[in-house]
This record gives sequence, C-alpha cells and structure tokens, in this order.
Amino acid sequence: MREVVIGIDLGTSAVKVIMMDRQGNVIAQQSKSYSLIEERDGFVEQNPDDWVEQTKQALQQLVLANDNIRVSGISFSGQMHGLVMLNEQGDPIRNAILWNDTRTTEQCHRIRKAFGERLMSITKNDVLEGFTLPKLLWVKEHEPEKFKQLHTFLLPKDYLRYCLTGVLAMEPTDAAGTLLFDLASQTWSEEICLKFDIPFSACPKIIRADDFSGTLLQEYAEEFPQKEAIPVFAGGADNACGALGAGIVNSTNALVSIGTSGVVLSPTESKNYIGNYVHNFSYFQPSSQYIMGVTLAAGESLRWYRSTFAENLDFNVLLKDLESVGIGANGLLFTPYFFGERTPFGDSKIRASFIGMKNTHKKEHFTRAVIEGITFSLRQCFDLIKEQNPMINQVTCIGGATKNSNWLQIIADVFNVPVVKLKEEQGPALGATMLAAIGVGWFGSYEAAVEKCVEIAEIFEPIEKNHILYQKYFDCYVEIYENTKAINAKLFQITEVG
Repeated sequence: MREVVIGIDLGTSAVKVIMMDRQGNVIAQQSKSYSLIEERDGFVEQNPDDWVEQTKQALQQLVLANDNIRVSGISFSGQMHGLVMLNEQGDPIRNAILWNDTRTTEQCHRIRKAFGERLMSITKNDVLEGFTLPKLLWVKEHEPEKFKQLHTFLLPKDYLRYCLTGVLAMEPTDAAGTLLFDLASQTWSEEICLKFDIPFSACPKIIRADDFSGTLLQEYAEEFPQKEAIPVFAGGADNACGALGAGIVNSTNALVSIGTSGVVLSPTESKNYIGNYVHNFSYFQPSSQYIMGVTLAAGESLRWYRSTFAENLDFNVLLKDLESVGIGANGLLFTPYFFGERTPFGDSKIRASFIGMKNTHKKEHFTRAVIEGITFSLRQCFDLIKEQNPMINQVTCIGGATKNSNWLQIIADVFNVPVVKLKEEQGPALGATMLAAIGVGWFGSYEAAVEKCVEIAEIFEPIEKNHILYQKYFDCYVEIYENTKAINAKLFQITEVG
C-alpha cells in the first residue's frame, strides 16, 4: 500500500488538492472552482460552505482515482486576510469578506487616526483594506446585529480545517495578516482588541503550522479506504506555503509568485516595521519572519488584456508576441493598477494606464508592455525587499510567468539577478503537502523537505546590456505614479458621484 500525504490549497477561485508520496513525488491532483459574490463595486465575498463542498468533491475524486493508498496526513494552504465570522454554534454569520475586497477605506482611515503608529509597532504592518481588522470594524458599523453574534473569527483555510476536524485554531502565518497579531510575541494583541472593542475571546487559539490539529471527521474520513484516523495539521497562508513549495528557506533566495496578484518575498530575521506597504509576516520556523511586497493585479492584468483585446487567443500564442518586439515595446509603458496598488503606495484610487502610445504600435507592442509593466511593478517590490535583505542573490519564480521562457528572462533582466524555474511547480499546494509530511515525521526539518521535494529545472541569468536598457525604462515607469495620482483621484471622485 502506497503511503501518501495530501495538501489542500484554498485559493480565491478554486481549491486545489494534491497527493504526494514519501519520495516527494506529486502523484495526483484535483481542482474544483467556486464563484465570487460581487454585489457592489469593491465588495468581494464568497460563501464559506462552497469551499467545503468543493473540497469534499475534490477529495472524493482524488481518492477514487488512486487505488491502494494510505493517507498519513493532511494539511492546508489558503487565501489570506479573508474574514469568516462564526456564531456560538460554529456556523457562519455571513459570507466571507475576501482579501481583495476594498470597502473598508473609511475604517482604515479611522484606524490610522486612532491608533496608527502604535498598531504598526505591534503588527509590523501598514493598515490596508485587505486585512482582517478593518473588515471586522466594517461589519460592526454596517451590520451590528451580525457583529453581536460573533463568537469566533477565522481565516478561510482555518474555517475549512474546522469543518473537516471540528477544531478551532489559527497559526501565525495567517494570524500575522489580520492586524490583530503581535509579531514579536507571536500572540494575539489584547491591546488592539481592546482599542477597537473586538472581543478578545473571538480570537482563536494559535498553533504552529505543522502542529497536529485533530483528525478528519467521520463524514469526510469515510471517503478514504483506510480504517484508522487520518491526522490533520494546521497549514499556512498561501504566500508562506508558496515560498516553502518553491524551496525558499533562507535569506539568500526570494520568491516571485505571479497569480491574480503578484508577490515578492524573502525570509528575514527582521521584526521591524518597514513601511512602504511592505508586509512583515510570520514564517514557519519558530519566531521566523518573511517580508513581502504585493502587486495587486499581476496575472489579472494579463487576463484583462487577453479577454478585452485578444479573446480568442490562447495565452501561449499571445505571449509569442514577446519574441517579435524589442525591450520597452517601442516606448510603450503600462502600469497594472486595476485594483489600486499595494506596494509601495497603498493607494486604492490609482488606476492602470498605458503611457507613450503611438499610431505605429500594434497588438504585440501592447502585449510586451503589459508583461513588462507587471515585471516593473514587481521590481519595485523587489528593490524594497533587497534594501532590507541585501543577501538575496537569486529569485525563484512560480505561477503564470513560469509557462513562458521569455517572461522569465525579462524578470532576470529587469531584476538583474538569476531566476530559477522549478521542475515541478505546484505553488502553495506543494507547501501545504510538505507541511503534512513534516507533521507526520517524514522530514525532520523544512530544509530536509525542500531537499526532497523541490528540484530546479532551469536558471535564467540576467543579460547585462538588457538590464542597462531596462533600467532606463524602469526609471520612467517609476515616475508614472506621482504624475497620474492626482488625475486618478479626480476621476475616482467623479465616477463615485456620478
């Protein structure tokens, strides 16, 4: 009988479930999608029970397709910051409010005014719409009857784990993204809860990411062929799990992850507030941290561009345009600010733009400009992170860019560091699976898990002459924000009134 572990990655648009054997090989996977609920501009919600139902179906199909297995453990990865409110009976009070929901601008303003510097000194993070505390305050102000029912709040993957095990808990990699967590002490901040009248009792207990957190409940365990109980381990936030699954376990390496949003992160020993909307979150090893910058619309910018201007083209065909156009797309720049921008601006009103359009520009120029604009935005994140961690000497890329060698070379040339492509790229789901493997004792350390499970396929070295030219375009790109900020704020006000 083949011994396996399972990782469950609860993403924004789908749940991905993968199965790994003791040799570190991913032997099977399933994915099930669910929808967003967007009833008003800026409101982004999901029904938490959709996550549970789709996960159950994915597990069923995974097990049915794989005979002669014994599941040794299960763990999780999940979208960060989302608010799931439970009543005393353990049922959701309302839909989950997701990380990319931007309704809480006014709550963020009040948090900064009332407690800004002190809060940031505790959490080591800026106050942003995406985090969990502003969401709680929004519900408290706009849905007071629902807030009165609050018994416990959870983040998305913790709700899923609760439904599968009956155990309420959270771990530091997700707790650090709530604005209610003391990063230095690795505990909930009673001071912040008291300041904003959030019941301290609503904060779930904190356990480590690879800690045992119960066994699979019978209604889910009966899907598996084995009779003995299946242990479940806490898991981690998607960005942390993505970094682990990419082999990022020391400060010499950074991760570039391009999904709907884009992320640049690196482990660090710093527990300082950094500013510039660079996040400082807990990592997996006790008292370890990682610093992270975020581009809100990375892959989303490419998805929008394709659906709007090249709807019938496969992404691989579309990105062939990168081969036919030179660096800088003949003077065309793109800023990927569809949802506003996180790092380094924290500006919810800035919007995307093309700058430098000429009548000689064709589709292929716009394609290249979109890819370069996403990469320039990530470069701004990378520069801030490297200021804090100058030891970085390469980046590992996961997500959409890994499917195109030209894009990986662009990242190497823009960042001016080698870019690693992995042989088997499973993103946060692999990190979740590795946590299960560590939890059951297959690996004695995170480093040992990486050595067994992560393999490099190719390294893209930066080309010096390309970097020199890209630097000129990047310098222009950096100026766009300050020169369009006031215009976008006016446009935002006009459309809001209209």
